[in-house]
Amino acid sequence: MARVTLSTIAEATGLSKFAVSRSLSGKDGVSDDTRRRVLEVATQLGYIRAVAEVAAPVLGIVFHDTDLVNSELHLLIQSGFQIETQRAGYQVRMCWAHETDEIVAFARNCRAVALVGPHPRASMVAVTALGIPVARNGWVEPLDPFDTVSGTDHEAGSAVAHYLLELGHRSIAYVHGTPGYRGRIERFYGVREVLETHPEVTFREMKFQTEMRFPQHLQEVQADGFAPTAFFCAHDGMALTVVSELLRLGYRIPDDISVVGFGDYSAATQISPQLTTVKVQGFQMGAGLVRILDDRLKQRIPADVPVRMGFVSHLVIRESAGKVRSSSPRSAAG
Repeated sequence: MARVTLSTIAEATGLSKFAVSRSLSGKDGVSDDTRRRVLEVATQLGYIRAVAEVAAPVLGIVFHDTDLVNSELHLLIQSGFQIETQRAGYQVRMCWAHETDEIVAFARNCRAVALVGPHPRASMVAVTALGIPVARNGWVEPLDPFDTVSGTDHEAGSAVAHYLLELGHRSIAYVHGTPGYRGRIERFYGVREVLETHPEVTFREMKFQTEMRFPQHLQEVQADGFAPTAFFCAHDGMALTVVSELLRLGYRIPDDISVVGFGDYSAATQISPQLTTVKVQGFQMGAGLVRILDDRLKQRIPADVPVRMGFVSHLVIRESAGKVRSSSPRSAAG
């Protein structure tokens, strides 16, 4: 039997060797109809390697390599992305980068790409210009024409506010630190919009600065007449700091002060008391990125309709938050 080559398939289909090669490698530059036609002919001619390659086009995922704060979330997203990619019949490739040129070079070898983390808008635009589907986990500008998969930060903040109100708290602080993370600001907005409808509640935003330890922040607000009975922390890492410092100062949690985190990462159950927090659906976000890219590749979504996919977080109630006591907590000075 004569050896089947790219030229053989090109002659049989009436296409160029370039079109046949792009079709068999799963790369862009040819239509889905052309790709299917080449696959059918390659199968009939016994070009087994072509069948294997076409059966598993590549989906790529790029993690922002300087976003170490969200490393555990990114591991969950990676797991969901990998499992859903395999289930849907794709290969997966991963990359850790933040420079637009690096991301574009990586994307050229993929059929579609997901970006995870605080990538600039320019990277989204550059990958889109390659003519391949791109989706991101992260924030975009209002009405930006990009597909996104995210959590429910604003709703989560509102839910925590309602929960603390039900426990009787009327002096509540939102604690956050590193600027530039849109999700943390959205959680703050969610808390605020609920609490501002309760005139009896005193609410304060506490911006945690690395050059000043938490006890100093607490002493400052207490000296200003604000004695919080509950802290909602922008992420679990911040909550661990707040819990450990409060315990060191002699506070009892949750008897004197309640603490709520965000994320539900591994450390939340490795401290005592275990942390009441908001669970983020990282695994499902990763799987959702694949579903959007798959829908784009198979043209299930109109090309001019950007998609916003959100996975709803939920409150995980443990031991670090409880009903407020009738008496006010003592100051950090004793």
